[in-house]
Amino acid sequence: MTVRRVVAPRIDFSGLRSELQLPEGFSDEAEREAEQAAGRQFGDREDRTELEFVTIDPPTSKDLDQALLLLRRDGGYRVHYAIADVAAFVEPGGALEKETWERGQTVYLPDGKVPLHPPVLSEGAASLLPDQARPAVLWTIDLDGAGNTTATDVRRALVKSRAKLSYDGVQADVDAGRLHPSIALLPEIGKLLVELGLARGAVNLPMPEQEVEPDGDGWRLTLRAPVAVEEYNAQISLLTGMAAAHIMLQGNVGLLRTMPPPPVETVAALRVAAGALGVPWPENATPGQVIARIDPAQPRAAAFLDQSAEMMRGAGYTAFDGAPPEQPLHAAVAAAYAHVTAPLRRLADRYVTEVCLALHAGAEVPSWARAALPKLPEVMTRTDRVAGAAERGAVDLVEAVLLQGRVGETFEAAVLDVDPHKHRADIALDDPPVRARCEGTDLPVGERIAVRLTEADPAKRKVVFQGVQQKT
Repeated sequence: MTVRRVVAPRIDFSGLRSELQLPEGFSDEAEREAEQAAGRQFGDREDRTELEFVTIDPPTSKDLDQALLLLRRDGGYRVHYAIADVAAFVEPGGALEKETWERGQTVYLPDGKVPLHPPVLSEGAASLLPDQARPAVLWTIDLDGAGNTTATDVRRALVKSRAKLSYDGVQADVDAGRLHPSIALLPEIGKLLVELGLARGAVNLPMPEQEVEPDGDGWRLTLRAPVAVEEYNAQISLLTGMAAAHIMLQGNVGLLRTMPPPPVETVAALRVAAGALGVPWPENATPGQVIARIDPAQPRAAAFLDQSAEMMRGAGYTAFDGAPPEQPLHAAVAAAYAHVTAPLRRLADRYVTEVCLALHAGAEVPSWARAALPKLPEVMTRTDRVAGAAERGAVDLVEAVLLQGRVGETFEAAVLDVDPHKHRADIALDDPPVRARCEGTDLPVGERIAVRLTEADPAKRKVVFQGVQQKT
């Protein structure tokens, strides 16, 4: 795992919050509903607290949506995946439900998140915290020896997590051969699911992420490459999302997370880029298989990944009630897929889960859930934009503050993408771990070049570099 850090001074993110019109708190009525709901008892539920679940999340997270338990069975595997049962706490038509529709999803900023639900629920009664009996929606998915799904069950239950684990901690346990028994099969199952996805045509872009973290009185800008167990854990979520999509398509009602296949010319252009960048593309290999074989730490590979993102356009939500949609697939998953595994943090998951529970049980879909489906795409699309703007804005601000005293200095950077018509490129610095715009005419994609910092303006959250002409 590659982690690079650089420390920035104290930064005020309140301007970004105001610009994005993020709410500061919940109404008194919504808070009262949440407090009352937090006291509910669920003793009449099917008790599955004997299942030894664990959660895997960032170390500081308290809003724990998912817990898992992986077992071996004759000829294959059994995946138990417990998802926080948020609908058990949010009354349809109430003040709390109304506010969650206005928020759409949790928005994360370095100085604190803007939660979808009040913390008394999202970090308390509804969260799958360790050693607490919690209401959950329990997915049980059986796989054959190759990782193919052979059976799916979904129902409400009472569950109990045994431990709150972190990604880095689990990866260290994998490397040391001492995984928690509940997830000892995670690498084995995860690799099978990755291979099945690649064979279908799935695409995963292993891009290092810029993250802003607290560091004493200041902030730390980190470039962090994902560890392997994050992908394996994500595969369990994808597996569940595909199971949910199958249930809804069979039942002719639901909400899918969709993305159209990339245009033929986009894939053709990517092939050309691979050749120019020296990235091997074996005959009959899918883009996903090509991407899976490269090292994103190499400048040419990083440039290829940046250009591969062009294939990931048009993601959205598609509601249907009656005939299935003409285009039900998510191209990056290479299958029909739905969001059901993060209801504490994402509004749509609560309603999709209710549809799946009803359809699987052969019951009527609750009218409040059915009525919500056609309204959800607009809400989720709008709040996706807000969440994305918050994440990017925070990083841009930290970059500008970090570099404002270094205008005129020269740095080494990798050129990721070039716009020859505007004479500029996207570049990535090694140290500090900054991505920014670079202006100039000699900007060779996939190469390392010298660049000079020409602007670093925290007020505009803007950083600009200029390519430095090398003497011959």
